Amino acid sequence: MATLLLRSLRLHSGLPYRTRPDVGVPLRAGSHGARLLYPDHIPTTPLQKMLLAAGAAGMALYNPYRHDMVAVLGETTGCYTLKFLRDQMKKDPEGAQILQERPRISLSTLDLSKLQNLPEGSLGHTRAPTRFVDDEELAYVIQRYREVHDMLHTLLGMPTNMLGEVVVKWFEAVQTGLPMCILGAVFGPIRLRAQSLQVLFSELIPWAVQNGRRAPCVLNIYYERRWEQSLTALREELGISPPPKI
Repeated sequence: MATLLLRSLRLHSGLPYRTRPDVGVPLRAGSHGARLLYPDHIPTTPLQKMLLAAGAAGMALYNPYRHDMVAVLGETTGCYTLKFLRDQMKKDPEGAQILQERPRISLSTLDLSKLQNLPEGSLGHTRAPTRFVDDEELAYVIQRYREVHDMLHTLLGMPTNMLGEVVVKWFEAVQTGLPMCILGAVFGPIRLRAQSLQVLFSELIPWAVQNGRRAPCVLNIYYERRWEQSLTALREELGISPPPKI
């Protein structure tokens, strides 16, 4: 259902399969038409957002690896939470600088050769455009959230398998309050085996919740300027305790 509605919205918005802008270009308002607030923006009504959210939620629960549906769910359900996160960033000097400069984390904006040469234990040794958020600045906030998601796996020491993803979602749910993260945290464990569930509920969730509450907003970290910083130092700065072994 969500996929069909997405196609319909593209047709009615007059943006069928439009060429995407360079991912390195910051999300900024521009002259993209009377109702378009940024590149790839598709204006939607509250009813359309509700239908998109319902369809995307069902598809994401059925197949958690449908990142496009996860993205749609985040955009159509997180308006009020995104405003709170935006305000949190504005109150923080580093977060305010990120909002002003709009950096992007992608293959086209990273110096991969430099990252590959960084020492072990450094942060740098180690996604789809926003369309349905009807505010240019909030669109950047959720885009930034997506692009730092993989940084959180590294920061929290969690693998990219289903167990690690659920742990990161619990941390993100506490940190951001985004409905998408809460749904992932609550329903993600359904796909885990009994052995994984035991360690998840006894050790990993309490650890993720405790650290999510204690750490400052992770969207306020200018990761692009911290590639050479050690993970240990960054964790200490944010008050994140060493992750449990899984």
